[in-house]
Amino acid sequence: MLDMDKGTDYCQYSRRRDLLEVDSYDVTVAEHLGEIQLIKIEKRKYWYLDDWYLRYITVKTPIGDYLEFPCYRWITDEKEIVLRNGTAKLPRDDKIQILKQHRRKELEDRQKMYRWKEWHPGFPLSIDAHSHSDLPRDIQFDNEKGVDFILNYSKAMENLYVNRFMHMFQSSWSDFADFEKIFVRISNTISEYVMQHWKEDFMFGYQFLNGCNPVMIKRCTEIPKKFPVTTEMVECSLERNLTLEEEIKQGNVFIVDYEVLSGIDANKTDPCTIQYLTAPICLLYKNLENKIVPIAIQLSQASGPDNPIFFPSDSTYDWLMAKIWVRSSDFHVHQTVTHLLRTHLVCEVFSIAMFRQLPSVHPFFKLLVPHMRFTIAINTKAREQLICECGLFDKANATGGGGHVQMVQRAMKDLTYNSLCFPEAIKARGMDSKEDIPYYFYRDDGIKVWEAIRSFVEEVIGIYYESDEVVCEDVELQGFVKDVYVYGMKGNKTSGFPKTIKTREKLSEYLTVVIFTASGQHAAVNFGQYDWCSWIPNSPPTMRCPPPTEKGTVTIEKIVETLPDRGRSCWHLGAVWALSQFQENELFLGTYPDEHFVEKPVKLAMENFRKKLDEIVSFISERNKNKKLPYYYFSPDRIPNSVAV
Repeated sequence: MLDMDKGTDYCQYSRRRDLLEVDSYDVTVAEHLGEIQLIKIEKRKYWYLDDWYLRYITVKTPIGDYLEFPCYRWITDEKEIVLRNGTAKLPRDDKIQILKQHRRKELEDRQKMYRWKEWHPGFPLSIDAHSHSDLPRDIQFDNEKGVDFILNYSKAMENLYVNRFMHMFQSSWSDFADFEKIFVRISNTISEYVMQHWKEDFMFGYQFLNGCNPVMIKRCTEIPKKFPVTTEMVECSLERNLTLEEEIKQGNVFIVDYEVLSGIDANKTDPCTIQYLTAPICLLYKNLENKIVPIAIQLSQASGPDNPIFFPSDSTYDWLMAKIWVRSSDFHVHQTVTHLLRTHLVCEVFSIAMFRQLPSVHPFFKLLVPHMRFTIAINTKAREQLICECGLFDKANATGGGGHVQMVQRAMKDLTYNSLCFPEAIKARGMDSKEDIPYYFYRDDGIKVWEAIRSFVEEVIGIYYESDEVVCEDVELQGFVKDVYVYGMKGNKTSGFPKTIKTREKLSEYLTVVIFTASGQHAAVNFGQYDWCSWIPNSPPTMRCPPPTEKGTVTIEKIVETLPDRGRSCWHLGAVWALSQFQENELFLGTYPDEHFVEKPVKLAMENFRKKLDEIVSFISERNKNKKLPYYYFSPDRIPNSVAV
């Protein structure tokens, strides 16, 4: 073992969180050391904060060969770090006892640092840390101020010039145009188009395909009994001279059901403002122009005389109010289920399991660690400031004050392994036909990114696993998969998450799920929030009057009275703006500046991956030319490697 005291061939370190200095060190050793298996780095503690971030060590041998020892970790206090050669090794590859011991000790130490904890009953388990500062130094943000939700939301409102309204709770806007006071300052192509067209049925339907929650719409195979729509009710919307049943058989009818919201407690944290939730059902129709448009909306789950079904033929304001309620419900499901549960919390499970079960020398630690960057940190910060009791989420959202917790608990039953496999999820909703549904860009672009990731993963697997037997024998890999199942999914068999993986084909799918969820899926449902939710009437975060129980009662005044007040509108706008921004020094899909892999075959696989991603970027860019509503959320140059915001 080569023992080095603060000396490395190349070292990047930080004396302060907000000041990075970079230095290189050359250390010459006179005597011949033989074959170097491990390098130990020790740091002495001084009176001031002097944490060092060590990138890697390069050793030049007497015959001129170079050995790389990747680190990419912080050295703190009086601690030491022991590094291995950068060549990835499976457990079966280690024959020397000292290497076996190093491998085992690294996991033992990590399992003490990365402990599971249940934040709320029924949730996937998360990291055992009360605050960001409690986390292991290696996974903390470089600059904690940059991810302070309170600071960022306040800055967003200041930058948006809406801070003068932020304390005006209970103060209603006068009309729709009045909302422009907090909107016009920074408009972009999509958000401005939404503002201009949000009332139109086409825009309403389009968002189910390519908005920031494009995962709810399903092909309708039969009308639910709880939603008794008949041909006579919607015949003025059907354009093919067919009955509703015939349209359904031809695949022209779609449904969106917000049942997960049924019975969820609305926010009661502000006694001066009563807030409301409902669980609507919406029927949509593909017209002769191949546009998806709404044809019927029921605002609660149980049909009855006080729960009328609304149609486009109803009065303008009745129909508009029904659509606004659907948009508000969609916002809640998007924030809590599609975004929080199915990307953030799931990826935290993958991340904790990776640190606990895969040592740094394992090829899949090297493969996955860029896609787990800052995920545990951002989730911990969210539990500390955003979604905690009395957190920022409570300020503007009707599902604040505990409703969002109930939603996650309820949505866990639908969190299955297959639902995270992108092609399977699309197919399960009956949305896989490009011919029948030609403008579903979320599906088309997502499949391209999924296939590019899977191809890359298969190349890497082929380098280290020559047979299915090698997969079965990899105890560390099996430990990773088991941790995800036992702790993340609470050992729930109905989740479909595997307890073990026995084939290379299943392994490639599993790792693709991990990387795709952390990168492409999160990008697709996160970074469009300002585009689609900044025009408040299009995505109200709360409603201040109950849904109508009869037709003919809705007026423009009633709609404005129902929509969020000035204060909540501003907090909502600050939130969707802040959440739509990339991190400073963001790393996008396929960008791997930390060279955990040193083998040429893997670096070649990375090059191939980047080429495929570049082709996708070019394809999406070309398609978006001259489009009034471009779709770019799956463009790889806009997909961060990990869930970090």
